[in-house]
Amino acid sequence: MTDGTQAWREHYAHPGAWNRSFAELTLPAMFDASAARTPDAPLTDFLGQRLSYRHVAAAVDGFAHGLVASGFAKGDRIGLFLPNVPDYLIAYYGALKAGGIVVNMSPLYSRAELAHQIADSGARIVVTVDVPALFETAKALTDEGVVDRVIVASLSARLPPVKRVLMRLLKRSDIARIPVDARIVRLADFAAKGSTAALPPVAAQDVALIQYTGGTTGVPKGAILTHQNLSANARQVHALDPTPGEDRIIGVLPFFHVFANTCVLNRTVLAGGMIAMLPRFDAKATLATINRVKATSLPGVPTMYQALLDHPAIGTTDFASLRICISGGAPLAAALKAKFEAATGARVIEGYGLTESAGVVACNPYVGAARDGSIGHPIAGTHVRLVDRENPALAAPPGEAGELVVTGPQIMRGYWDRPDADTDSFIDGALRTGDVATIDADGYIRIVDRLKDMIAVGGFKVFPSQIEAVLYRHDAVKEAIVIGVDHDYLGEMPKAFVTLADGQAIDGDALRDWLNPQVGKHERVVAVEVRDTLPKTLVGKLSRKELIAEERALTAA
Repeated sequence: MTDGTQAWREHYAHPGAWNRSFAELTLPAMFDASAARTPDAPLTDFLGQRLSYRHVAAAVDGFAHGLVASGFAKGDRIGLFLPNVPDYLIAYYGALKAGGIVVNMSPLYSRAELAHQIADSGARIVVTVDVPALFETAKALTDEGVVDRVIVASLSARLPPVKRVLMRLLKRSDIARIPVDARIVRLADFAAKGSTAALPPVAAQDVALIQYTGGTTGVPKGAILTHQNLSANARQVHALDPTPGEDRIIGVLPFFHVFANTCVLNRTVLAGGMIAMLPRFDAKATLATINRVKATSLPGVPTMYQALLDHPAIGTTDFASLRICISGGAPLAAALKAKFEAATGARVIEGYGLTESAGVVACNPYVGAARDGSIGHPIAGTHVRLVDRENPALAAPPGEAGELVVTGPQIMRGYWDRPDADTDSFIDGALRTGDVATIDADGYIRIVDRLKDMIAVGGFKVFPSQIEAVLYRHDAVKEAIVIGVDHDYLGEMPKAFVTLADGQAIDGDALRDWLNPQVGKHERVVAVEVRDTLPKTLVGKLSRKELIAEERALTAA
């Protein structure tokens, strides 16, 4: 054992064997199988209004036939510019059933960001909802000729009857006016045409999704994910649970993000479970939904778990039904994990994945031993190893951290229209994650840092996450980000940015003086800056790039 590669095989902690294979399966076939198995079971719960598998399946078929009848061809791209609403499922599985390629688009995108993604992917149809901000953005793109058609879902139609009436009477400004325009059609009308147009055959190796990366290190790139990539990852995640039972999952992570796409949407459909969805994260509403539906699982990001802990309703929420919480998107602080488990009685397990891996690569076990700060063992069918950080053609030196590379059925085909990026992203057929990791004697993987986040201090490489881990030990620190800033002599020096826990008061100088004696000389920060908030990505992950841009602008000035 030279790089930890064999250790996770010898001590494998997940159910079954790690080297399982997964038969080819399309997402429409996966959806249809669950709908046929439990047609009357609820699939969606949206603020109290439930739709059965039978109901959603009929709408999926209608949408697929409507697309084909309108001239939509196999391989055409369709953008989903939607929050978490039931119509996302209808458009997603319907477009896939029609042979289309889905392009997920964040509802927080500006018009320019949306136009760029549409141009890059070649999508000519956008599905949105009649929320004014979203609809007006999509409509503007049709007026400019960027897209040919906008399909509009009705938000109020998905609400329980009382809420629907109140919204129409009291909040008419929250509903966009849909003009008479041949380029704009309501989803309900579009899917109700009764077309019997033949649907094209769909194969497991066909492209299902163009999923754009977060763009934390540059312009977002579209990862090409096939039906097999996505259905295999759903099955891999489902296989992690040794005792599956009733399945009522909280769907507050945005479906447009790959984490939710696999762990909330596809995995739950595969299992025949119910998704209790919220259109956006709100701590009070999330806790109320856990209470109301007796949720069994809650996938989230660390900042979400912190917000739930901070809300007063945490003390009156009944968590008895909650079995498992999956944390991803960013490292989970051990103190936060312990506090949330103590408050809820649910097990919180940390996992790891990338856009390029259809969602998930590794996870801590649902039962038994887990390692704080670890991402656990690879999920079934997934092979990981460490390569040298300077020369990925070589294995990492024994006992040293190396870049994590991955192979498995969930790994993307490549980047959309970016052969140059493909060359840099694979080594001997394995995906280069860009993450620096270690693998211990029992095979547990720890992410040390991002290769591109490392700070070069006088020839030494400094990992920001190691400094952040020390900061989190201070009772006053709630969130922490460390970046490299220019230094005349050493080239770069670390600088920390923090927010404080409620009721805490300490200044940056005092935190710096507390921190620096506890880290190596080359890791000592030049300053700690206390802020009210820190920048986050669309999914709630702490983000360095805005702080780096700020510091560069200050230096330039």
